[in-house]
Amino acid sequence: MPRSQYLKRVKTIVVKVGSSLITNSDGISAECVDKLVDDVVFLIKKKYKVVIVSSGAISAGSAVMKKKRMLCTIPEKQALAAIGQSILMDVYRGCFNKRGYEVGQILLTEDDVKHRRRFLNARHTLNALLDMGVVPIVNENDSVVIKEIKFGDNDTLSAHVANIVQADLLILLSDVDGFYWDDHDEEPVSEIFEINDEVKKRCRGAGSEHGIGGMVTKIKAGEIVIKSGEMMIIANGKTENILKRIVQGEKIGTLFSGKTQLKSKKRWLAFNVKSKGKLTIDDGAVKALKENKKSLLAIGITNVEGSFDLGDAVEIVDTNGTIIGKGIVNYTSDELHKIKGKNTQEIKKIFGSKYYEEVINRDDLIVF
Repeated sequence: MPRSQYLKRVKTIVVKVGSSLITNSDGISAECVDKLVDDVVFLIKKKYKVVIVSSGAISAGSAVMKKKRMLCTIPEKQALAAIGQSILMDVYRGCFNKRGYEVGQILLTEDDVKHRRRFLNARHTLNALLDMGVVPIVNENDSVVIKEIKFGDNDTLSAHVANIVQADLLILLSDVDGFYWDDHDEEPVSEIFEINDEVKKRCRGAGSEHGIGGMVTKIKAGEIVIKSGEMMIIANGKTENILKRIVQGEKIGTLFSGKTQLKSKKRWLAFNVKSKGKLTIDDGAVKALKENKKSLLAIGITNVEGSFDLGDAVEIVDTNGTIIGKGIVNYTSDELHKIKGKNTQEIKKIFGSKYYEEVINRDDLIVF
């Protein structure tokens, strides 16, 4: 199918910009940012809503302070991020302002996408900026988050941002042309519809001098996007007018495409919420969830693991231990130990009128 057919429904785009595209030995390159902004403005004028996820803050800070980031401690990197964020935003603002556009900075942490209320607050803010005609520029809050500084993963962050704004397309711009099956291949793979073990095995490792990511983190982002039912393209950001060429339907880079779109709440549940326990269910319950699209009842539960409270997320596994889903429970782990395998009448005798018919409601359940 022509690339233009995949892209015809696209309205909102998240563009992730790797450090290597906007930095040099002197820090942030205003010339490189200017070229990127010119490309982004083309999308905006074509009526696309665009959110940028940009790396580069630590590189900007390290250049100003004349420190090599790889030799810095974690607190020093946090300090460099604090210094570099304002520098990075000043360059972006200057480039967008001269074209008549304003920018707004959003700094996110992992907790912001894990907690439903904060996830929705981030969505409301980003959507408000887009409605105002402002270009949101998102980055991990490196000054307070150790994990992201240690393992630099703005690829995965951009996939979460795509879910927050319900983007139709995520474009990962880096210094690679796409995903390759083999080092000796002349052209990258054109399209991928499933992230299987073979794809994961063929990921290459580390990134550039200024970045810490690699193909592994891009594939992780692709997995989130495919499971959400949306699209992602890995492309070389050093290619002239790369964004323009992508939206015009040119077969460039590697396209990742999912089939079934998940609703917003189920995306959040699938990718952002950590499971606190595990429920093993029998074959009848597996069929009810997967084929009949039913809620999970206590009668189908054979085992309860972990310690969790009402409202926590738990994994759901079959009798072979295969994960088949994830959901928000209406009971604590102690309560479920008492009612597993029991029908509604038996549960009513235990809890009286204060009971839920469903352990996990269908609306709070994601089935893989």
